[in-house]
Amino acid sequence: MKYTTRKSAILLLSDGTIFHGKSIGISGTTFGEVCFNTGMTGYQEIFTDPSYFGQIMVATNPHIGNYGVNDNEVESKGIKISGLVCKNFSFNYSREDASGSLEEYFTKHNLICISDVDTRALVSYIRDNGAMNAVICTDDTPVEELKAALADVPDMKGLELASKVSTKEPYFYGDKNATYRVSALDLGIKTNILRNLAKRDCYIKVYPYNSSYAELESFNPDGFFLSNGPGDPEPLENAIEVAKEILVSKKPLFGICLGHQVMGLANGISTYKMFNGHRGINHPVMNLVSGKGEITSQNHGFAVNREEVEAHPELEITHLHLNDGTVAGMRVKGTNCFSVQYHPEASPGPHDSSYLFDQFIETLKK
Repeated sequence: MKYTTRKSAILLLSDGTIFHGKSIGISGTTFGEVCFNTGMTGYQEIFTDPSYFGQIMVATNPHIGNYGVNDNEVESKGIKISGLVCKNFSFNYSREDASGSLEEYFTKHNLICISDVDTRALVSYIRDNGAMNAVICTDDTPVEELKAALADVPDMKGLELASKVSTKEPYFYGDKNATYRVSALDLGIKTNILRNLAKRDCYIKVYPYNSSYAELESFNPDGFFLSNGPGDPEPLENAIEVAKEILVSKKPLFGICLGHQVMGLANGISTYKMFNGHRGINHPVMNLVSGKGEITSQNHGFAVNREEVEAHPELEITHLHLNDGTVAGMRVKGTNCFSVQYHPEASPGPHDSSYLFDQFIETLKK
């Protein structure tokens, strides 16, 4: 009955293209950069990943909501995506240990969603025309008003978003009696990253995005961590300066995703906005050091310049994305500083890249 009485809704792209669908019930409009994720599971982790802040997510998997939500499967406090576009939205769920339905979860967090969209056509369009700003409307706002409002939405290029998702105050995670101490700069850190460090005998102090190197060093850490996060890395001048000072200190440094890009910028490597980005849980990566392939979870719309990394005398590419040859990992020669452009903490079935946390621990031992 609920399905037959649902209101019509639209997704309007910044180039004027419109896709039609149905509202799941939450009325209003929401703006953001439209992008797609190819994962067949893990939708709750995606929705709560701070790296997706400011983005409208298109789910390529046709069924969303069919296993409900679980309070233990979140990557941050609350939903971080701006809105959701999907094909079939399941109001009912079948998992026994679910905490509730996805509909209830969206209502709690006031997330606007449009379903019954031809997502195959939409993803094909985005792949051909690139990621762009868009608006979901479920309240009958005239299209011309939506176009005018959409024109004022800033482009992701040049947009600093880490401040929107970073902690406001430092906090601790893990056992204070752990063997190793790690200072983490929170640019949008995922909870499972902290879990992976803590279970490897680390006590972590997490600092706001605008903290200084002196503040991070005051914890007397054995090593440093630069987290993932949303937006363009270039405006993060403070984080880039912190990375530079960490490199000078010669202490171990591990960066993931946005942290990887920040480490590149700290070494004079430029970054660029990708046409579509990488978002999914089946991205193939080659470890050039071990010669082994990895199936990885990825979520990024920016990348470091490969030619500049290859030409840099102090940097070495350690991992390459096998689909398009972009840099998926690098290290600073003669140091214990390294980074990757994917999520080793995600492990969506394969645990191919979880060794990177063990590698970081080995640097702390040294």
